Amino acid sequence: MRRKLFNLALAGCLSMLMTSCYTYTYTVGSGPKSGQEVKAKNHYLIYGLAPLKTTSPVVLAGDSKDYEVTLQHTFVDGLINAITFGIYNPTTTTVKK
Repeated sequence: MRRKLFNLALAGCLSMLMTSCYTYTYTVGSGPKSGQEVKAKNHYLIYGLAPLKTTSPVVLAGDSKDYEVTLQHTFVDGLINAITFGIYNPTTTTVKK
């Protein structure tokens, strides 16, 4: 019984360590020209089901017509999510102009 419990705990730990941070990137227009970067946080509750504050990539890009948007769940975002047991789930939006 003790051996089964150990194996189950080991499998649980390994599955948590093997998860990765997701990244979604898309380009608007011809892509970034000047190399400027603007970052903002998005705030969600309950594993991302209830948005508290989300940032608009169009607002972050300003008057630029060519830019690249990256939506990321970084390591720090995942760590905060794990510490709060999924109650608070932040993500990061990066706009390169």
